[in-house]
Amino acid sequence: MKHTVGLSSTEIAGLWTTYINDSMSICISKHFWHHSNRDDVKGIIKRSIELSEKHMMEIRNIFAKEGIPLPRGFTDEDVNLDAPPLFFDLFPLSYVYGMSRMGLVAYGMFVSNVAREDIRTFFSKCLQSTLDLYNDAVSLLIEKGIYDRPPMIPYPDHVEFVNKKETFLSKWLEPKRPLNVIELSEMFFNIERNYFGLVLLIGFIQITKDPTIQQFLKQGKELAQKQIQFLNHTLLNEDLMGSIMVNTEVSVSTVSPFSDRLIMNLITVLNSQGVTFVGHALSVSSRIDLATEYLKLIPEIIQYGKDGADILIDKGWLEEPPHAPNRKELAKI
Repeated sequence: MKHTVGLSSTEIAGLWTTYINDSMSICISKHFWHHSNRDDVKGIIKRSIELSEKHMMEIRNIFAKEGIPLPRGFTDEDVNLDAPPLFFDLFPLSYVYGMSRMGLVAYGMFVSNVAREDIRTFFSKCLQSTLDLYNDAVSLLIEKGIYDRPPMIPYPDHVEFVNKKETFLSKWLEPKRPLNVIELSEMFFNIERNYFGLVLLIGFIQITKDPTIQQFLKQGKELAQKQIQFLNHTLLNEDLMGSIMVNTEVSVSTVSPFSDRLIMNLITVLNSQGVTFVGHALSVSSRIDLATEYLKLIPEIIQYGKDGADILIDKGWLEEPPHAPNRKELAKI
């Protein structure tokens, strides 16, 4: 008879996080789907909702078998479909693209960190279905002429090796050497990620009535703009085309389609992703000016995340993940 072990802490963490994030994504996507006037965009939004609902159903079944309570997550109470559209027609497509891209990173990590066969199978299916959604979103972006391509460079015509230690060190310390393709890639996608967050923040600032939350969102806007400006400035100084950011995605509505709790949780989740992406950019960037700037940004992003968590805690909105028992308290030490 096949023995089935219990869920590890890592497996519970992956399932719990996925449930929370999918419940949040469903609320946002329902607003997009409700107001979309484009059949092709509406179709891909519907697919994203169906995928999230499928993930949540499977997690419910797993948790029920294991006797683990479901997280509350987000429900229809967190979305107001009667509110006017907050973003223009094509931004929902950018949303599906951006969130599926982040989902690929998260599911790839979950798959590599879990061992139980059914959980590996679950996250493998999540990874594949999210990849399919991502590919379709990219194809639709290209078809509509709104996919923003990274900078182009001439093809290399020979292979180079670093043959002296001094040469390597001088290149690392030299802030003005040409950017390599790895650094360019990280810069471009960090601009794209911050622009995505900036559009959301502009919309959320417009509809939020709570002064504390509005100020927090304004700080996030400034942090996103700071990253965009540095990276764009660096590209332009290298005679490479920087991304041109045009604020045309946000409507003039001041009626909130989402609860303040959902808005705060979404921004803190996206901010935590920022630590991952900027940290990765730092790890592969060997030009000292880039590394220095990334090192400055990481503490700021972490501090912003802490500020968001403090607000969520003060308002009673931060759902606590399952945790290990407090052995000292149990032993009355």
